[in-house]
Amino acid sequence: MASENPLWGAPRIHGELLMLGFDIAQATVSKYMPRIRKPPSQTWRTFLKNHMNVTDACDFFVVPTVTFRLLFCFVVLSHSRRRIVHFNATQYPSAEWTAQQIVEAFPDDTETRFLIRDRDGIYGDCFRRKAEVMDIEEVLIAPHSPWQNPYCERVIGSIRRECFDHVIVLGEKHLLRIMREYVSYYNECRTHLSLGKDSPTSRPIEFRSSGKIVAIPQVGGLHHRYKRVA
Repeated sequence: MASENPLWGAPRIHGELLMLGFDIAQATVSKYMPRIRKPPSQTWRTFLKNHMNVTDACDFFVVPTVTFRLLFCFVVLSHSRRRIVHFNATQYPSAEWTAQQIVEAFPDDTETRFLIRDRDGIYGDCFRRKAEVMDIEEVLIAPHSPWQNPYCERVIGSIRRECFDHVIVLGEKHLLRIMREYVSYYNECRTHLSLGKDSPTSRPIEFRSSGKIVAIPQVGGLHHRYKRVA
């Protein structure tokens, strides 16, 4: 009980034991309490879990084209349902362009409370001012610590493995078209282990009596959605 609840002291644990029918003295509980060397504090994982419904994350990734130009793709991911809420791409990213993406990601007072990002220099004063005006608190991860932005890093890995590792990008417009198709598939069709094998936009369970199963191509046939039709 003490290991599962590091914030609890002997009186709290003693009270729980009394509620469970154990007739024991508080002094005995204190005697067998494990010794904590430093004051307990929530871990980064606990922070992410406790604030999941009001936390988003953003990051850039690079996509090479057929002519070896580099395009920079920016994504914003909602932690609550692992949903990609915004994306865009450009060959020449700037602080002003990146700040505008936050405005487009959270229109009409739909902004999040926390935004996790890295310390890339592209997030300049313009980006910080825009986040402050929108009442978004930026949570900066430690330098060279991409694992502190795990959900965004994971979705970028999925985009690479499931899409761009199999497609030759011709240019910026082509990249945006592919991303639109993939994001639609990712949000509406792709199942996630962390969501109980559901998709970010929840899918209803279709029963056998609904009809036969048909395959609907997604992302140019790279993936398929399966559904029952009468």
